[in-house]
Amino acid sequence: MSVSVTLDRAQAVIEKARAHAVAMGVAMNIAVVDGGGHLVAFARMDGSILGSIEIALTKAKTSVLFNGPSENLWEFCKPGGPAPATEYTNGGLIPYAGGLPLHDDSGTLIGAIGVSGGLPVQDGEVARIALGKEAR
Repeated sequence: MSVSVTLDRAQAVIEKARAHAVAMGVAMNIAVVDGGGHLVAFARMDGSILGSIEIALTKAKTSVLFNGPSENLWEFCKPGGPAPATEYTNGGLIPYAGGLPLHDDSGTLIGAIGVSGGLPVQDGEVARIALGKEAR
């Protein structure tokens, strides 16, 4: 039983994400973190926006901390939501698409991916493809 994403799996996830980003024509930053939110692997595509490096890392951290897609946090922290300003907790969170949790075969949370560099919908698509989930 795995307790953390392996480097081999993290690199494979990054390569799937990078390949899809290339096919889309969008340079992205791609981070994979372990179950504690610590960086395991990272790729900065040529020409990617430097400001999105930290956003990719934070999307992955958001996803692992809440064990769900990073965009799900928006329902809680949006203006008028039940927990406004939640995005300012935990050293900063990102409530936009592009962060998804990684689970092992038994469903245990082992890490997360964070993608940034395109529009949120593009970031989310690349993250889903990287994890073998159908793009919506």
